[in-house]
Amino acid sequence: MKKKILIVDDKESIAKIISFYLSNEFEITWKDNPIKGIAWLQEGNIPDLIISDIKMPEMRGDEFLRYLKSSDLFKKIPIIMLSSEDSTSERIRLLSEGADDFIVKPFNPLELKVRLKKILQ
Repeated sequence: MKKKILIVDDKESIAKIISFYLSNEFEITWKDNPIKGIAWLQEGNIPDLIISDIKMPEMRGDEFLRYLKSSDLFKKIPIIMLSSEDSTSERIRLLSEGADDFIVKPFNPLELKVRLKKILQ
């Protein structure tokens, strides 16, 4: 059975790129904002890993991360954060708040694939 990955990113192009590289091995679900992602999770869907952008309208990715890590149901789901900002302080903050990895956009999809496979081992 394929492992499930939830992508939360307001840019469909990013979700399409990730899906292209991962859909042979993983079941991919895409939500264009964290609020829709939370609704999907609350319906009983538990992915094996979440990939989330940081800068999104309605709810930021770091707020989404804090929500997930404060929830008994979702806190164990690994999360990879994507950001267009290569800020060391941002990376340190997100990793200390519970992100499992941090990848700067633009990214190599094959690197993302290797990193998420390591997390899912």
